[in-house]
Amino acid sequence: MTSSDTILAAASLRYGFPERPEFLGPLDLRAARGELLGIIGPNGAGKTTLLRLLAGLLRPHAGSVRIGGADLEHVSTRDRARRIAYLPQKAPGDLAATVRDVVLMGRFPHRRYSLFESSGDVEIARRAMERTGIGAFADRRMDTLSGGEAQRVHLAAALAQQPEVLLLDEPTSALDLYHQLVVFDMLVRLTREHGLACIVVTHDLNLASRHCDRLALLDNGTVAAAGRPEEVLTDEVLAPVYGVRFTAHRFDADRRPWIFPTHVRTVSSATREETP
Repeated sequence: MTSSDTILAAASLRYGFPERPEFLGPLDLRAARGELLGIIGPNGAGKTTLLRLLAGLLRPHAGSVRIGGADLEHVSTRDRARRIAYLPQKAPGDLAATVRDVVLMGRFPHRRYSLFESSGDVEIARRAMERTGIGAFADRRMDTLSGGEAQRVHLAAALAQQPEVLLLDEPTSALDLYHQLVVFDMLVRLTREHGLACIVVTHDLNLASRHCDRLALLDNGTVAAAGRPEEVLTDEVLAPVYGVRFTAHRFDADRRPWIFPTHVRTVSSATREETP
């Protein structure tokens, strides 16, 4: 990856809460056009906080997030909304609006002079619904959908923004196996076809291995490891972070690992040494 490929970059990023002022960082991360970057790590590692910092929803205590070379703090809210789409882990699903109306909300940052959508907006929303497999219930109300269906609606709204960067926090957590693969296959296709930089938080190490170009493993607010899936998804790298021993197998032609947890290990957080 060259510097010209990078669209979103975090440098020396730090963030904390009143009760945990040194929670996250220092942290460096970059995402390129046409790349699917997976963020993995145990609960409490800082994955969601990092995604919110990258989206500009939180202001870092130190360091910077840059999009296309511009400091995100100096990018207007409207321009940021055009360039970055963020899908939280728990998007609202109990809305009285129709599916079509929610997807059309993704076009709002592009409406310069009118509160009403254009025919072009409607067509972009229609294509986003087709890509996510929700076109058949475009006229249904959101509060009649299952959790997985609602998640796909919000993903369609994010796609309708036509962003440069797509940030997703566990987008498949409420989906069945079929739609988990559909969503990740779609994300791969979008990054390739549209030069999109996609950063996805997931707990599914095998989905990440199968689909992501690179992985960043977070542990206690820092990047414990980063690289290609075969570099990160090893027992030597994962076990000290997760407290679980892993076995990796390679079944497919590209030799990407499939990870199987074998047993819990007891780890001293102070020394990172295994104890009896």
